[in-house]
Amino acid sequence: MTYGPPSPIVFAAEWPRAAWVVGSLLLAGKKLQAAPRGDGRPVLVLPGLVNSDRSNIVLRRFLTRLGYRSYPWRLGRNLGRRAIGDDGARLIARIERIHAETGAPVTLIGVSLGGMMARFAANQRPDLIREVITVSSPFAGDPRDTNVWRAFEWLTGDSIDSDVARAWSRACAAPLAVPSTAIWSRSDGLVNGLACRAPGQPLARDIEVRSNHVGVQLRPAVLLAIADILAAVPENAGPP
Repeated sequence: MTYGPPSPIVFAAEWPRAAWVVGSLLLAGKKLQAAPRGDGRPVLVLPGLVNSDRSNIVLRRFLTRLGYRSYPWRLGRNLGRRAIGDDGARLIARIERIHAETGAPVTLIGVSLGGMMARFAANQRPDLIREVITVSSPFAGDPRDTNVWRAFEWLTGDSIDSDVARAWSRACAAPLAVPSTAIWSRSDGLVNGLACRAPGQPLARDIEVRSNHVGVQLRPAVLLAIADILAAVPENAGPP
């Protein structure tokens, strides 16, 4: 299904809205401290397009404070297949190492393009994955449902109309054999929020928040939603 990109007005508001992220974190300090505690399970956090692990430092520290074993992806900047390898081999190898180290299935949290990669990996190796949480990840739509598809092509070297890219998109959108939650926003200025969810898929749910796209993983509402998702016991989840 095609939804179209966000409007130019919403797109133009992205960066002014992003400027309030740090302030919102400070104001939400008490709420974040009261988030439900974790159980020590491994959680791997995947960054968005062109971002590195630095973009997720706040999220990973938040997860660590809650009591989870939070891991960076350590694959450099997210430049699509250039970062994770053909067929996601580098990403899957990273998940395998964490699985072997902890002896537990890994929860994947992916921001934007990172969320699509998390779904791709979960479809390839569901035996390694406990659950998937995507944050503003347009896995359920067309690449042109975003305002960044041209930047994606330029940065990754992949044409969105190539057979490889289309096959990869289909794999990202396919229903997962593990529980998944999509966090999305109607007011996202870079990707159409309706393309960031897949209502009707088995073992899947979605949570709507009010947020822009840039810095979405720093928004208190998103951090609290992630904490609540992790604290729940998803159907068909593996052992912690």
